[in-house]
Amino acid sequence: MLMAHPAVLARLVEEYEMVSQPQVGGRRELLRQRLEDVVYTLCVSTGTRDIDAALASARERMGAAWLTAADGPAAVA
Repeated sequence: MLMAHPAVLARLVEEYEMVSQPQVGGRRELLRQRLEDVVYTLCVSTGTRDIDAALASARERMGAAWLTAADGPAAVA
């Protein structure tokens, strides 16, 4: 299975957190649609079927990538 790049996952998680906040005003319908789109994309990108599993998987992959990047150059030097 293809996995999304951790930077893409980070952007999606950030967007999910922004659009999932309760909204007031006329933009509610637009934000609801964007939330649905982000949830779908996160699920597809992580190979999961619900947002909780998608967020957990994305955060795990982002953390693993951060650890690998932090350890990588130091291990070579």
